[in-house]
Amino acid sequence: MARPPVLPGPRPDWLKIRVPAPEVVAEVESLIREQRLVTVCEEARCPNLHECWGVHRTATFMLMGEICTRHCGFCNVGKGRPGDLDPGEPQRVAEAVARLGLRFAVVTSVNRDDLPDGGAAHFAATIRWIRALSPACGVEVLVPDFRGNEAALRTVLEAQPEVLNHNVETVPHLYRRVRPDADYRQSLDVLRRAADWRDTHAPAMRVKSGIMVGLGETPEQVLELMADWRRSRVDIATLGQYLPPSELHLPLHRFVEPAEFEMYRAKGLEMGFQRVESAPLVRSSYHARESYGG
Repeated sequence: MARPPVLPGPRPDWLKIRVPAPEVVAEVESLIREQRLVTVCEEARCPNLHECWGVHRTATFMLMGEICTRHCGFCNVGKGRPGDLDPGEPQRVAEAVARLGLRFAVVTSVNRDDLPDGGAAHFAATIRWIRALSPACGVEVLVPDFRGNEAALRTVLEAQPEVLNHNVETVPHLYRRVRPDADYRQSLDVLRRAADWRDTHAPAMRVKSGIMVGLGETPEQVLELMADWRRSRVDIATLGQYLPPSELHLPLHRFVEPAEFEMYRAKGLEMGFQRVESAPLVRSSYHARESYGG
C-alpha cells in the first residue's frame, strides 16, 4: 500500500500574503455584488485577491455560474449540474469592467460540458460587450477545452481577444488524479489551434497556458511540459505554487523553493517564450496586462 505524502510543514515566508488597500477591496466587492457577478478570485480563494483588487483594481470574472460539470481535485468551485445561462451576464460583466476603469480584463468560466458549444458563444458575447463599452480595454479569455470542439474555439477566437489562455494545470502523468475529466493532448491541441489562428488571422494575439507545481511532479517533467508548450507555439507561461483550498482537496506534496521557480523562468525564456511568470504566488491571471505587453 502506498504511503500518504509527508506533509510539507507550515507555510514558508515567501508564501505569506500581504493585505493592502482594504477600502478599495471593499469597493470592488460591492460592485461585483451589485452586478450579480462571480469572480474566480473568490471561488478559487486566490492568494492575490487583495493585491489585484486593492492595488491593480482588476478582477477575473467567471462566466456561466458557480457550478462546474467536471471534478478536478484541486479546484474549489462547486461541482454538479449547472443552471441555465444568464443572457444578461455578458453585458453586466462589461458594465463592471467599464465602471472599474479597467485597461485589461480577464474572463474565464466554469466547464459547461452540458452545452453544445461549451459556452463559447457566451465568451464571444462578453468580449463584444467589453469592446462596445470599453474600446481601449484589452481582453484575456481563459477558456476550457470545449471537449475538443474546433468550431467552439473558433467562435471565441473570431471575437478577437488579445490573449487566448487555456491552462493544462499539471504534468501528463498526474492527469488521472488532478484532472480526471480532461486530456493533456486535447489541451495541447487547443493551444496549437489557437496558435494556428494567431499566425493566420491575428498576429498580435498571444497564446497562454499555466500549471500548478507542488502536486508531485518533478522539475524534469515540468521542463518537458514547457517544451510541449513551445512545440504548440505558446507565447506566455505561468507557473505557481499549488495551495489546497481545504483538507478535502488534493494534498500538497511540497513547497517549491523560489530558486526553482526562477529556474523555470530562466529556462522558459531560453526556450523562446515571450514572457514567463514563475513564482510561488503566481496564478493564471496574475499581472495579465503586463504579461501581454511583454
